[in-house]
Amino acid sequence: MENKEELLKRIDCLDKGFVRLVDFMGTDDSIVQAARVSYGKGTKSVRADRELIRYLMRHRHTSPFEMVEFKFHVKLPIFVARQWIRHRTANVNEYSGRYSEMKDEFYIPDIEQIRTQDTVNRQGRGDSVLPQYQAEEINEMLSKTQQKLFEEYKSMLDMDIARELARINLPLSTYTEWYWKIDLHNLLHFLKLRLDFHAQYEIRVYAAAMGELIKPIVPSTYEAFEDYMINSETFSSKEINIIKTLINKKMPDDEFLAQNEIKGLEATEFKVKMKKLIPEG
Repeated sequence: MENKEELLKRIDCLDKGFVRLVDFMGTDDSIVQAARVSYGKGTKSVRADRELIRYLMRHRHTSPFEMVEFKFHVKLPIFVARQWIRHRTANVNEYSGRYSEMKDEFYIPDIEQIRTQDTVNRQGRGDSVLPQYQAEEINEMLSKTQQKLFEEYKSMLDMDIARELARINLPLSTYTEWYWKIDLHNLLHFLKLRLDFHAQYEIRVYAAAMGELIKPIVPSTYEAFEDYMINSETFSSKEINIIKTLINKKMPDDEFLAQNEIKGLEATEFKVKMKKLIPEG
């Protein structure tokens, strides 16, 4: 692993935003140390540590992941911040428009991100891109409105109107900043939701950046997170009944499982799950 200072990096997001990793406490080693405390044993081999982390992730034993914490400095549009703040398991300190002047910085989406309403997802945009001339017209409308509202804001400040009043007409596209500190368990929950394609594009950009920042610090954990949370599926009892009618009633052998990197305890657990789908006899 790189030294700590080399891991404290910044990734630019959207047109004027960023995510910067300010500090962190703990690594993969901290997770396995916490998990093994009841046995009075320290860290074993890298391979054994990786297997333990994967076991913890697979079975949702979450408390050892809370031993690792990250602190970020984030610059983001207010409408993204209002989605983000719904994750109430973090410590947040935000730039205050009551004490400081707001900056003349607003989010303007890329042309390809200006789309019509999705016909299925009622809270999101669809896949159809608008003609360029129309998208540029929308961007111009956004920009003109933002500039007009900021000029009015500055005029009120010049009239010595209180900052807390002058700011109230500023749009949700205004950029704000905050420090955001969270433990790894709750950060992974945030990423699980905000990396999903149903999440709004703009917050997905920030989630992807945060994932890239933490990956070198907790590589085994992030690998397990991708395998068991991001790239996995869960099924209802009714869906399982349908799957039972579709699959070939043959238990996969150990060689096949090993070829697909399912070995040891994980292979045993997989066979137990398969037996629920493929009754013996």
